[in-house]
Amino acid sequence: MSAAGSHSAAEILVEGRVQGVGYRIFVQRKAAQLGLAGYVMNLKDGSVRVRVEGGREAIEELARELTKGPPLARVESLAVTWRPPTGRFTTFGVRYAEFDS
Repeated sequence: MSAAGSHSAAEILVEGRVQGVGYRIFVQRKAAQLGLAGYVMNLKDGSVRVRVEGGREAIEELARELTKGPPLARVESLAVTWRPPTGRFTTFGVRYAEFDS
């Protein structure tokens, strides 16, 4: 496997109108389509956190898709922080409380 496709991990923080607009389900569907594992959750400050593991190219594609979001969303900023993969995720899910992390 090439370095571009090797197992990677990232935390993505998305700010804007991203809560109450179907954003988490949008993220879950896109991540599943790309074969990624991890979770998405709303944060108390109104932003959304995505923890994701999988191929680097797939994570980069997910980040591009997340700048668009579902029709009612308005993404104002998106920051990707690359992390060492943990291997603890096997599926991609929605977490419903910030303290669930």
